[in-house]
Amino acid sequence: HLSGRRSWKVERAHSTMMNADMDAVEAENQVELEEKTRLINQVLELQHTLEDLSARVDAVKEENLKLKSENQVLGQYIENLMSASSVFQTTDTKSKRK
Repeated sequence: HLSGRRSWKVERAHSTMMNADMDAVEAENQVELEEKTRLINQVLELQHTLEDLSARVDAVKEENLKLKSENQVLGQYIENLMSASSVFQTTDTKSKRK
């Protein structure tokens, strides 16, 4: 009877250790799954941020081109006004002194 008890105790201890090992593996798998989920969410958030920044860059480029065009028009307009005004006409100071 004694060997039967030992065998049962050994099997029970072995089963308990296997269950503990399985629990540890399951807990480790759960931690890995949580980490993967966290990383996936972080990647998705970064992708959305990148998309937002790209859209903002495109909008700024478009606005910049628009402003450059407006500046060229205004520059040409000012140039035309200056050339039509006698105030901005070049004068020859040497000829006036004589």
